[in-house]
Amino acid sequence: MERITSHPNVRAVEAALRAGGASPAVRVLPETAPTAAAAAQQLDCPVGAIANSLVFDADGAPLLVLTSGAHRVDTAKLAALIGAARIRRATPEFVREHTGQPIGGVAPVGHPAPVRTLVDETLAAHPEVWAAAGHPHTVFPTTFEQLLALTGGTAVPVN
Repeated sequence: MERITSHPNVRAVEAALRAGGASPAVRVLPETAPTAAAAAQQLDCPVGAIANSLVFDADGAPLLVLTSGAHRVDTAKLAALIGAARIRRATPEFVREHTGQPIGGVAPVGHPAPVRTLVDETLAAHPEVWAAAGHPHTVFPTTFEQLLALTGGTAVPVN
């Protein structure tokens, strides 16, 4: 556990949380959570309270979409919303290049440079949401309002 909590990505997330005025209460999961359902089971929370961090390639620029674990992202709808010709799932290399983090552990914060962020408006229905903390075994609790403030994100319908 010590090795995971001292990982540079986790430390970067904690620093970004502190800088944004949030408490860095990073929790180490016993197992990786490759799906929102797996994370929800380990955290004993509704799947809709998991804020999946999905990175997309929007006309060559990174786009981070924080979506409820209960939803799938409608990329055509989002492309129209942001004025992109095309939004597609990013490659693992693209994700790491723009976030510094691996797929499965991408946090909403702690990236080398700001990434345009959209936040699923249905996350507002949950008093507490959980997001990845830079490593496949780490998460942190937050709120919808904090996600918007920390990321400079825009609340939108994603599906």
